[in-house]
Amino acid sequence: MFDLQTPPEPALAPGQEPPIAGLAAPAWDLTVGLIGATVQIDQNNGNGTRRVGAAFLIDAPRPDGAPRTVLVTAHHVLEGMAAPEARIGWRMEMPGGGWRFAPEPLRIRDESGAPAWTRHPDRDIAVMEISAPPVFARAAIPLGWLASGDDLDSWQVGPGDELLTLGFPRGYSSNTAGFPILRVGRIASWPLTPVESFPVFLLDFPVFPGNSGGPVFWTPAARKLPGTTQPDHPFIAGVLTSEVRPSDEPLGIGLVAHAVYVREVIALMDANRAVQGP
Repeated sequence: MFDLQTPPEPALAPGQEPPIAGLAAPAWDLTVGLIGATVQIDQNNGNGTRRVGAAFLIDAPRPDGAPRTVLVTAHHVLEGMAAPEARIGWRMEMPGGGWRFAPEPLRIRDESGAPAWTRHPDRDIAVMEISAPPVFARAAIPLGWLASGDDLDSWQVGPGDELLTLGFPRGYSSNTAGFPILRVGRIASWPLTPVESFPVFLLDFPVFPGNSGGPVFWTPAARKLPGTTQPDHPFIAGVLTSEVRPSDEPLGIGLVAHAVYVREVIALMDANRAVQGP
């Protein structure tokens, strides 16, 4: 019976190679996904230098359900850009598999100089709704993949676990197409929760200008301590905000604000918009 329901394989022409067996599509890899969703933002300082930061895109629908792309970065990155326009580093795929860097202006202040972004009242995190090219809108990370404090406890995330981060240290990218540089560090502080008591945590890796605003995340490619719970999907743990630098000597440690604050500031952006009206 089943043989009759299965269509016969087409006959091969003389000299034709048999087709390669199809493979099941792998689960979406947040590492590659976040590389696609992470962009450089920069502004010319006017003295031959430029201010550079990292940002990543979140798919955060509006309260009415309308689709929306939200840019997430460190507040000090945008605050330090005085001109009304910054530059966002889009990338364009070319025929043949190549890529090119295709930056465009990004309006970050209105005519009066007021910020176009919303900042978290207590943490160094800022968000703003943007109009992204379709390929980047599709690459935006689902809002649900921002970890909460409860998630970290459930997944037994703790000191010694590896997390990955993306950024543009010293303004460098991984290639001429403008893709971010992927780096790895280990959680260097304890406890991580409750988030209300421990709003930031430490990551053991050297931080440079251009890393600020980048996502800090976990995927199965990163290692967890033996015997601990393995999360059932990748997640964003937080936003890299600064380096720990008590004096002129850097410690090689980054400061990460929990991802729950990204959720909070997106909610604040929506609340402000509801008060201001359309």
